[in-house]
Amino acid sequence: MKAKSGLTRFHNCHILRDSAIIKEDLWIRDGKIENPEQVFYVEQLEADETVNCEGLLIAPGFIDIQINGGWGIDFSYDCENVEEGVQKVAKKLLTQGVTSFCPTMVTSDKEKYKKILPRIKKTQGGHHGATVLGVHLEGPFISLAKKGAHMDEYIKTLDKGIKTIYEIYGSLDNAVIVTLAPELPGATEAIKELSKLGIKVALGHSTASLAQGEEAINSGANLITHLFNAMLPFHHRDPGLVGLLASSTNKQVYYGIISDGLHTHPAALRIACRTNPKGLVLVSDAVAAQGLADGNYHIGPQKVTVEGGKAYVSRTKTLCGSTAVLDECVRTFKEATGFHTST
Repeated sequence: MKAKSGLTRFHNCHILRDSAIIKEDLWIRDGKIENPEQVFYVEQLEADETVNCEGLLIAPGFIDIQINGGWGIDFSYDCENVEEGVQKVAKKLLTQGVTSFCPTMVTSDKEKYKKILPRIKKTQGGHHGATVLGVHLEGPFISLAKKGAHMDEYIKTLDKGIKTIYEIYGSLDNAVIVTLAPELPGATEAIKELSKLGIKVALGHSTASLAQGEEAINSGANLITHLFNAMLPFHHRDPGLVGLLASSTNKQVYYGIISDGLHTHPAALRIACRTNPKGLVLVSDAVAAQGLADGNYHIGPQKVTVEGGKAYVSRTKTLCGSTAVLDECVRTFKEATGFHTST
């Protein structure tokens, strides 16, 4: 009897390779994609199982590094049912092609961080839901002038650098990204310390100049939070954080961008991706209303009203996140730019 190879062959399918969609079989073993040349010519094995995909496309799952919630769940609000809420969103995201994500906490009272943050654990995904990569902490160390939907009373300075961060968050064990404004006093040292801990630092909700942004990048930051939104607009004498897309730091700068058809004009999408295509990271920035009807919701302590699929701070016309799922953002991006992307 022939020994089991552990291989599964997906036949009659299209796959994504080197930014191109091609028709080729896909070989999987122990949950990992195998090199067919290794299988055929070195190991000389056959598949235990062959799956006819009938011409379907097999592509990597989406990764959403900024999502505030969905399907009635807000990651910054409910302290009592944290694990259940994260699990519900993780399961729903699989239906949208999202296989891993960073639950995002917006600017909140420090007691909320201490109650919620330790309970959003990094978990491996599967049939039960998408992988939880770790928490994205968006605020409270941001600019009042570019607060967006973040509430004034909870916004903090970084007067004691990393010590202030620990005082507010309590623990960084489950954090993978921290968004802060680089122009705040103490921000440079905080960026250096967070980077040493292996936490990615994103720049956002900021009035920073290009020089301040470049100092932050040279100190360890490498990401911009929702480019164009909650930052100074591009100016030809000082392009601000937007200028990091073409800065002289000689470091790859990544940037999240919300391509929901509302937050970012199609021309702005084209400018960004043509200037720095390697840095592009599509994010949903979705709120609790994702997947649900218009109505009243929360984003952290802030009340949200959704009208016509648009999320606003209640009783204002200030946008506060998106109601779009990431696959919608990918389609909108494709329509606006004509680019093929696996981001």
